[in-house]
Amino acid sequence: MSITIGVDIGGSHISSAAVDGNDFVIIPQTYFSGAVDSKASKEVIIKKWAEVINQTIEAVEKTSGYFSNDKIGIAFSMPGPFQYESGIAMFEGNDKYESLYNVSVSQELIKYLNTKNVSFRFLNDASCFGVGGSLRETSSTESKIIAITLGTGFGAAFLDNKLPLTQGNNVPHNGCLWDKPFKDNIADSYFSTRWFLKEYEKSTGNKLTDGVKEIAGIENFSTAKIFDDFANNLSEFLAPFIIDFEVDLLIIGGNIAKSHRLFLPKVQENLKNKNIELNISIVENTEQTSILGSSYLYNEVFWERIKTELPYF
Repeated sequence: MSITIGVDIGGSHISSAAVDGNDFVIIPQTYFSGAVDSKASKEVIIKKWAEVINQTIEAVEKTSGYFSNDKIGIAFSMPGPFQYESGIAMFEGNDKYESLYNVSVSQELIKYLNTKNVSFRFLNDASCFGVGGSLRETSSTESKIIAITLGTGFGAAFLDNKLPLTQGNNVPHNGCLWDKPFKDNIADSYFSTRWFLKEYEKSTGNKLTDGVKEIAGIENFSTAKIFDDFANNLSEFLAPFIIDFEVDLLIIGGNIAKSHRLFLPKVQENLKNKNIELNISIVENTEQTSILGSSYLYNEVFWERIKTELPYF
């Protein structure tokens, strides 16, 4: 038999789980996660990644019909910049994992895994979230999707029939939105945790450290206005992309999505006022959705469609 393990790499964590490719669900008792110091040395980071993945491998050995000669496919939901085809990290100037610059993750990681009978595949984290979301959240009539993650950064993926697109007349460069101009800066500066913290300090004179969840829990005029401004900005920014791509479904994940009750109604109202009708789905278990999406890289039909389109950035 073949085993597929999906891995989600975040700015401060790693999560790993085995996925049942038939039912597209995480196999019980195989999900593990751990904190990672993204400023640590190459060896410390790679060993930590291996430690968590090995926990999943060990759990698979106990809970399924896995044998030592069975091949394990390990699929990564990986942030950029990264060479997704070759598996070489290109982290530089982005304040995370910079010790991995120009490092082959496959070659380094296999040194510390409990089994060497493995293969590796990689896809951008926002794309993995989009694939996972499209497989779980969509109906047969929703073929065109924009999936976004709102958290420490602003991730996005454009999908047509579950396939992430990185080029085309109606798709922004690399299928990304974080670096696109908005107001006096780029989108990432408006649709991330640091925007909320900056706006709260500007409005109240107080600094917060616990992120959007803390702001959402305060619920006064100042915080309500911050979420309203966020909703107005988000709908204004997304509207042209939704129209150009003829989107059927918008999927929203990330930590900020957990406070959706404070901004989603306004986003929907604004889009409706622009004559934009589409379904919006909130996904609160972003990590697990990304793990499921990454595991789909071992669906060979899907892999044949996507492997020549893997982004290089």
